[in-house]
This record gives sequence, C-alpha cells and structure tokens, in this order.
Amino acid sequence: MRDGVPLTNLDQPLFDGAEATKRDLVDYLDAVADQIIGVLRGRPLSVIRVLRGQPPFMQKNVPKYTPPWVRTVPLWAEASKREVSYALCDDRRTLLWFANQRAVEYHPTLVLAGQRDHPTHLVLDIDPPSDAPPSGDLPSAGEFGLAVRAAHLVRHALAEAGLAGAVKTSGAKGVHVFVPVDASASIDDVAAATRAIAARAERLDPALATTAFIREDRGGRVFLDSTRAGGATVAAAYSPRIRPGTPVSFPVAWDELDQVVPADFTVHTAVRLLAGADPWAGQMPAPQSLSPGLIEEGRAIPVARVQAMHEGKRRARARRAAPGD
Repeated sequence: MRDGVPLTNLDQPLFDGAEATKRDLVDYLDAVADQIIGVLRGRPLSVIRVLRGQPPFMQKNVPKYTPPWVRTVPLWAEASKREVSYALCDDRRTLLWFANQRAVEYHPTLVLAGQRDHPTHLVLDIDPPSDAPPSGDLPSAGEFGLAVRAAHLVRHALAEAGLAGAVKTSGAKGVHVFVPVDASASIDDVAAATRAIAARAERLDPALATTAFIREDRGGRVFLDSTRAGGATVAAAYSPRIRPGTPVSFPVAWDELDQVVPADFTVHTAVRLLAGADPWAGQMPAPQSLSPGLIEEGRAIPVARVQAMHEGKRRARARRAAPGD
C-alpha cells in the first residue's frame, strides 16, 4: 500500500524482455512522480497497459472500476463517434494506481483539458529507418545516430524560424523535439507550422531526412513526422516504453545528444541519472509565437495522413487496373 493505493503482484515480470518486474515499474514511477506528473498534469491521458498473457493495448477510456478520486475529462472521439472519459494524472496517488494497473507507457495530449483549441507544444517525432546499419556496441546505435543527425536538422530549421526547442529520446529508437508555443496559435496554426519546419529540415539534407508518410517512399531515410498535432498524443518525458530492457523517454541536452543511445536510460538507471533534477522542465524554452509566414508556408503543404490516404487509394486503383491483375 502506498498513498492509499493497494499494490499487488509486484514480483511478476512486467513483460517479455522487460528485464524488470512490476515492482520496478512502480518504484521507478514513484521515484520520478514529481517530474512525470509535471508533464501529465491537466492533459487527457492515454496509457499502454500490459496484462499477463495479453499483448499490450492502449487505454483511453477509463475502466468502470476506476476509483472516484481519479480525475477525468470527457472528450468526443470522432473515430468511434462517442464520448470518451480520459483520466487526468495530476497526483502521485493516480500515478501509483496506473502503475498497479500495469500501465507502462504514458501518452498525454498536446493540449490541456481546459484549452483544447490551443496546443502547448509543436512536436517533431523523428523516426529512423528500421534497416539502418548498426554501429557501436548496440544494435540500435546506427538507427539512433541517424535520428540524432536529423534532429540537428530540425534544430537548425527551428533556429532559422526564430524558434527553439528541447529534445528527448523517444524511449524507442527515435527522438522527439518539443517547441513550446504560446496561446495565440490555434491547432491548425501549430499543425501548419509543424509541416513547414519538417519540410525545411528535409530540404537541408534530403538524402538523410524525408517527410514521406508512406513507408515505402522513404528509401531508408529518417522520417520527420509532422502529424503530432491537434488531438494527437506523444510519449511523455520520463515515460517507460514497452521495449526490451524497459527504456524510458529521457531529456538530453542538445550538445550531449551525439553521446547517448536510448538504452542508456531505463527504469533501472534513469532515477540515478536524474539525481532529483527535472531536466525536461529546465531545458524547455519559454512559450514562443509562431510567425504568420511560417504558418502560411505550412498551410500550402498537404496534411501527410490525408495525402497518404489519397495516394494509397490511387496506387490501389492502379494495381487493379494493371495488365494481368
């Protein structure tokens, strides 16, 4: 029992390959409660849970057995055409309850519950190709090294636009760049500016980076994902990930990004590396305004998901019409 939350089956393995138990998850989240709650507070939360003998699944709607002291907020889900009750993880007790539910990953929205039309951050999700050659001692080092190079392109593009951001490992194989924006920008404005920054970064080194949403069009290049806008979620800083060794998404200073790999930061190592500090809060710039020119540039760029959907349909029609099909 911690903070009034019963804790059960703590010695069970967390998931295959986790190299961690449920106790390790609970202890880690409890140790970083102040830091992770700082990025979860007030934001509708989705979690990814791993129950014994089941594949991981994302939970948006809170279950019926959720304690009454867990704060929730209703949001309309366009995909399922229904209202979804999202949790707000605003305190240690709620975090511990989620940990006991085997919620490993924490994915908050980029909007606050009370300001749903104004994202607080512009985000670029930098995803390296899975077939990158290995380097160093870890199989993932080659992939991550490419993501780091692409992150520096994004940083350069941001600087040319008069913007600055903070960077963290995704906890998987990529990198997240977060740019805090002020309340003057709407969801559409932030989405457009994100597309413009991604396109500018791609132009800096098109042999390395691409904005192509369709995987087969990327040609082994790093994907600059500009779709993390609107109601999208992103793995929170300090969130564990369901990956071998249970790495965590961890803030890294820009000048140290070339010196790390994702496996440096796990539920076993991150607390010691933090030493009570909150580098994500410390490295985050103050909210910034997006220039009208950047927004207009982005509005002329098609929305990647929509463009990919139409292109996928076009290719399917072409395949059906091809001779011999």
